[in-house]
Amino acid sequence: MRKTRKRSESGVYHVILRGINRQDIFYEDDDYQRFLETIVKMKSEDQFAVYGYCLMTNHVHLLVRENIDTISRIMSRIGTSYAWWYNRKYGRSGHVFQGRYGSEVVENDNYLLTVIRYIHNNPVKARMVQKPEQYRWSSIHAYYGAGEYPSGLSETAFVLGIIHPDRERAMLAFREFMKLENEDKCLEDEIKHRKSDSEIKTEIEKLMSGEPIGRLQGMEKGKRNEILRKIKGIDGVSLRQISRVTGLSVDIIFNA
Repeated sequence: MRKTRKRSESGVYHVILRGINRQDIFYEDDDYQRFLETIVKMKSEDQFAVYGYCLMTNHVHLLVRENIDTISRIMSRIGTSYAWWYNRKYGRSGHVFQGRYGSEVVENDNYLLTVIRYIHNNPVKARMVQKPEQYRWSSIHAYYGAGEYPSGLSETAFVLGIIHPDRERAMLAFREFMKLENEDKCLEDEIKHRKSDSEIKTEIEKLMSGEPIGRLQGMEKGKRNEILRKIKGIDGVSLRQISRVTGLSVDIIFNA
């Protein structure tokens, strides 16, 4: 039996939307851009507010506030629209996202600031960049005054207003806040560190009982797909990485 979601008195939620079976949901810049464009489209006419976001390769963090739409409606509309486009682009069918998104309520200003810092630091914790502003696909740029695409996606005034009523001073203080050492843990702290190609190669060789990885390219499809499904289950691996190590195309791995 599924646990009933807790309702937020403030209407603010931190949400994680994951790719099904932890598969990648973004491969190209076009994919990231389309997802952000989808959010803007769905929040038109003040349906909801977006305080922050970070798009990782196989999951998304959103900090949103309900206005007209409920959180379940918000996530359903975003997920359905992007999945339709994604399946059409990549010539596939079926689910793109894990069926049940994760969510937690955000009921006070202190925790709101903790969550926005946690979201922006995801790429750093995943060892993708050294500083949050080096990662392209998050709302950190709007908070640092650098602008974002699509324009007006993140509504930064509310969060910055918690720090200081003067926007310029608030932005400077926010930068300092982001630099503070912390042990922020929000909503299932499950960041997986990416493994190196050599580590993945070793794990694949174990799955193949010592057979050369090159055998996969000439292997019968059914047997090959069975092995690929096991490979995709390795923690911290991406489809692009599997492609590099095995020499198989991303499409073959994706559809296995």
